Amino acid sequence: MNTRQQQLDAFNRLLDIMEDLRAKCPWDKKQTLESLRHLTIEEVYELGDAILDNDLDEIKKELGDVLLHIVFYAKIGSEKEAFDIGDVANSICDKLIDRHPHIYGDTVVENEEQVKQNWEKLKLKEGKKSVLEGVPKSLPALVKASRIQDKVKGVGFDWEEPHQVWDKVQEELEELQVEVQRGDQDKVEAEFGDVLFSMINYARFLNVNPEDALERTNKKFIKRFQYLESKAAEMGKPLADMTLAEMDVFWEEAKKH
Repeated sequence: MNTRQQQLDAFNRLLDIMEDLRAKCPWDKKQTLESLRHLTIEEVYELGDAILDNDLDEIKKELGDVLLHIVFYAKIGSEKEAFDIGDVANSICDKLIDRHPHIYGDTVVENEEQVKQNWEKLKLKEGKKSVLEGVPKSLPALVKASRIQDKVKGVGFDWEEPHQVWDKVQEELEELQVEVQRGDQDKVEAEFGDVLFSMINYARFLNVNPEDALERTNKKFIKRFQYLESKAAEMGKPLADMTLAEMDVFWEEAKKH
């Protein structure tokens, strides 16, 4: 592994390259904070994929892409005389020190849960009017629901036992079925949302990240379906011409693989 000095040298090299690109490359010169935003989101999702695949080499590459974006934003900030990479680093350093009084102060904590509770209390002392202010509006709905529940848990708004949450899931499912039978689409959608929200809440009590769990299922389905497609191609038969029974044979084979 690299020494601390080698790590600093590598980061300095990246800063030098960013200076060159911003000064000489037509594409890089054209970019703004706004134009980079969607690209950054894409890079973070690619990092997430690599993490779920446990591909350490790919994680390294994707972290590099994310780091480039951080340096890029900081460079634009310096051009606007608003902030530079030093300000960015010092800002997070100051926050980490302030939010960890059990490390840099005299606060005593016994476990991870107390650390999280202190974190939310400290945020409110910093001037936030709501613990939910820290939940980005543009988060995907599933991730947002998980973060909302995690935030309110930090101030004690939570169920006490897992079975209580499961009872709530069952209750929401029953309410959904009632609205499905009534046929009011708007209420069906509302109740379906309640079911999802309660399931995400239950996931916390199972120590399951719902986003990761769903993405693993997505990946599993894709692999199985592509196996089905490959077998249909070997037979020279379009999927649309196969019966569900025929497809199910290959689907079961895919599950075994």
